[in-house]
Amino acid sequence: MSIQNWARFGLLILVVAILVSGPYWASRGTMRLLIEVFYFLALAQLWNLLAGYSGLISVGQQAFVGLGGYAMFSLAMFAGVPILFALPLAGVLTALIAWPTAFVAFRLSGPYFAIGTWVIAEVYRLVFAQIPALGGGSGISLPAGLVKAMASGRSARESLTYWIALAIMLVVVLGIWILMRSRVGLSLSALRDNEEAAVSVGVRTRSLKFVIYIATAGMTGLIGALIFVQKLRITPEAAFSVTDWSVLVIFIVVIGGIGTLEGPILGCILFFVLREYLADLGAWYMIILGTISVVIMLVEPRGLWGLILRWRNITLFPATRRI
Repeated sequence: MSIQNWARFGLLILVVAILVSGPYWASRGTMRLLIEVFYFLALAQLWNLLAGYSGLISVGQQAFVGLGGYAMFSLAMFAGVPILFALPLAGVLTALIAWPTAFVAFRLSGPYFAIGTWVIAEVYRLVFAQIPALGGGSGISLPAGLVKAMASGRSARESLTYWIALAIMLVVVLGIWILMRSRVGLSLSALRDNEEAAVSVGVRTRSLKFVIYIATAGMTGLIGALIFVQKLRITPEAAFSVTDWSVLVIFIVVIGGIGTLEGPILGCILFFVLREYLADLGAWYMIILGTISVVIMLVEPRGLWGLILRWRNITLFPATRRI
């Protein structure tokens, strides 16, 4: 192993160790912020896998956030499944629902696919708003008994939620890294660079896109379940919010650098810094975010990570093999 690889490995271990120890040094507010950072970063990496590597520009990933949240609430409240078991089951159920959804979405391509995924998410929102058992349009809250059963004491529950969010984020980031270093990742890279050329060398592009779509849907559903465990309440408007779970996620990926693992990390950091200082500006907040996105895309289409690569050719997550 080269010195650079040892340095990357050491930095990764150090960062993970600091984050794992978060409940022992972070305040309650800091932990909540970090949980939000973890699930936004995981959502951004999943959308980047879809759009940056598979060419599937989806504006409807909020469909799977909402499905995961409602699946978790349903399993916990009506099937009596403990929340810790309901979380992964919600991801599995979301992936199963995404299977027939994909057959509909994949009949579209290009901009029609993007619009179609958004319409599908709106359909799911309207459907769940009509279910009285889940609170209809006003939503429903998790019973206190189910929440208290997660762990003894509020501090223990918050720490457990923190560690689950961190674990999901690490699984997503490291899982995508390992995937991109595999033969499947090589196929995705070929698909990203030139789909026609990928087909000509035997890459089954449609099947590959289908599998990636289902896998990202399942993981997005798991993240959605965790989001609403933390919030303790779910409504159709919050669960299927295109702004929260698609627009902001796309912003993170675009400003950071689409098609790279480092880009969404950089974009996520910048997004939370901007939100900290600009969120009180109301409508101007979204206008400023949009302006920043346009400027960065005009200056460097590869995002902020592309600007860094102009200065120095470094890679935190090498996904290619050198001879």
